[in-house]
Amino acid sequence: MATETASSLSQVLGMVLPLVLLFAVFYFLIIRPQKKRDKETRDMLSALKKGDKITTIGGIYGRIVDIRDDVVTIEVGAERTQLLMARWAIRGVVGGEVTNDETPDK
Repeated sequence: MATETASSLSQVLGMVLPLVLLFAVFYFLIIRPQKKRDKETRDMLSALKKGDKITTIGGIYGRIVDIRDDVVTIEVGAERTQLLMARWAIRGVVGGEVTNDETPDK
């Protein structure tokens, strides 16, 4: 009886252990780094302020001139064209605060 219990326990452990290891690998290689990137993105988007030079997910470089809730107004180009865009569409901050005389780098 004891050998049957030990045998069935080793069989169950043999089936469950690979699944646990597979989940651990997925967690440390995929899930955890993605959560870290998401947190960094949330922190960056919440820290946006007027004057920040940014790049959008579409590749547009500009300078923030106004922020209201989830809508950001950016200024682009030599003619200082203003564009309204969603806050989530900002990929990253390129530089710090700039003066009105500067235009985005080409």
